Amino acid sequence: METSIAIRERRSIRQYRPGEIPREDIVSILEAAMMAPSARNARPWTFVVVTDKVTKDKIVKVHPYAKMGAQAECIIIVCGNESLSEYWQQDCGAAIENMLLRAEDMGYGTCWCGMYPNMDRVEPIQDIIGKTEGVPMALITLGIPDEKPEARGKFEESKVRFID
Repeated sequence: METSIAIRERRSIRQYRPGEIPREDIVSILEAAMMAPSARNARPWTFVVVTDKVTKDKIVKVHPYAKMGAQAECIIIVCGNESLSEYWQQDCGAAIENMLLRAEDMGYGTCWCGMYPNMDRVEPIQDIIGKTEGVPMALITLGIPDEKPEARGKFEESKVRFID
């Protein structure tokens, strides 16, 4: 899929249908994440892939906006290591966007659910996955989409200023 098409077609998916995602597809999505730029090539990210139903159910109980994770094939928690880079949040954000676009390219649906800096979301997730992975910044639900929402984004000329 051409990049501009993936950008235009990508949606936040909140309805998933049953269906397994092969491990090699998940690895391909994570590989795309790790190809993202990072300040001084610090690569301050780690990824926790949760496919276990019991653990997914615990996660959706503590994150108020991730209920769709119970239907998704997996939840990927993106963690950032604050000690590796002061720009860990930007670096992880770039990695997440790469994940979303690669998943779209492969025909999967995703939804990005933020956590950091809301410690009322971060701490319960750390209690579930452990604190060794870094700070949970966001979670991504990943699965086979069972909906196709309309586009909500658009180009807005009023948000652009050129200095020539």
